Amino acid sequence: MAPTTLTADQVHARLHELTVVDVRTPGEYASGHLPGAHNIPLDHLDAALSALKAAAERGDLLVVCASGARSGTACERLAGQGINAATLTGGTTAWTEHGHDTHRAVGTRTAWAMERQVRLAAGSLVLTGLLVGRRWSAARWLSAGVAGGLAFSALTDTCGMAAVLARLPHNQPRAADLDATLAAVAG
Repeated sequence: MAPTTLTADQVHARLHELTVVDVRTPGEYASGHLPGAHNIPLDHLDAALSALKAAAERGDLLVVCASGARSGTACERLAGQGINAATLTGGTTAWTEHGHDTHRAVGTRTAWAMERQVRLAAGSLVLTGLLVGRRWSAARWLSAGVAGGLAFSALTDTCGMAAVLARLPHNQPRAADLDATLAAVAG
């Protein structure tokens, strides 16, 4: 079953009554998020189940990401645990396109957005495959593999490279930050 979706304008009108959870990486969250949003990266969703269940029992839970893909995945995982949540259609991208304000984390590290990290990694791997392939022809398979992965990513609306990059240390929340967020969400 597809998760309930809300438009940016619907969320804006109800923001004060929603518990908003942003499932992007800490760097993406720090670069701009919905006012009052709590950052629980998708990779840490299982650790947050009890806090999210408590939040959903108090009121409506909204899960957001950059485009709506990760938040849709999060909503499906939460539904499997008996937790009802909605997702923001088009994610924070649609939110800002509709002229709604975002908040930026003050005094925190800011990593590049995941899409930018993927572009850098994919471009670097393709370039490496082509350059090394001038001396060792088998290295061209690296470029072909990345190209195939990008095509597969576009066709399935998933991104294996983003999933790998999200696990890097600079894309992970600090334990103390995640614990504080879970306590705030649980209320």
